[in-house]
Amino acid sequence: MSDSRRILGIDPGSRLTGFGVLDFEGDRPTYVTSGTVRSPDGSFPDRLKRIFVSVRDIVAEYRPDVVAIESVFMAKNAGSALKLGHARSAALCATFAFEVDVFEYAPREIKQAVVGTGAASKEQVQHMVVSLLQLDGTPSADAADALAAAICHAHRRALRTALDDRSAIASMR
Repeated sequence: MSDSRRILGIDPGSRLTGFGVLDFEGDRPTYVTSGTVRSPDGSFPDRLKRIFVSVRDIVAEYRPDVVAIESVFMAKNAGSALKLGHARSAALCATFAFEVDVFEYAPREIKQAVVGTGAASKEQVQHMVVSLLQLDGTPSADAADALAAAICHAHRRALRTALDDRSAIASMR
């Protein structure tokens, strides 16, 4: 099995949904693309449709092996949490027609993997994403969060592989 993977990170939001695509050869990331899906003003169903169609098109164009998406967190109010959940579902449903594995990570887990603390600010995440990927420019906060989700998945995958290898060696003794 090749150790090469393409990961699509998604930072869902009902108005701004960040996305980022990274290629990994082993644990070495290569930036492919990133951006923000801007949902139009108007009805909530129209905004969800925009997220769905845009994410579907991104998956179709970039053909990731894996999608890493930020899970829902406790928002300041129930209405915000519901809207975020709907946006997240629209993004997830857009991946279902493709042969892609989906992994979910809590916002604190993503920040911990990229910055070293789960309480990192958006600016700290942006700074570390630029540094880790050696980017010439700074992606928007939402795109940086999506790239951070992809990096988080790669780190967690590497850790799981290392632990599985240690477990296999220990069981042979």
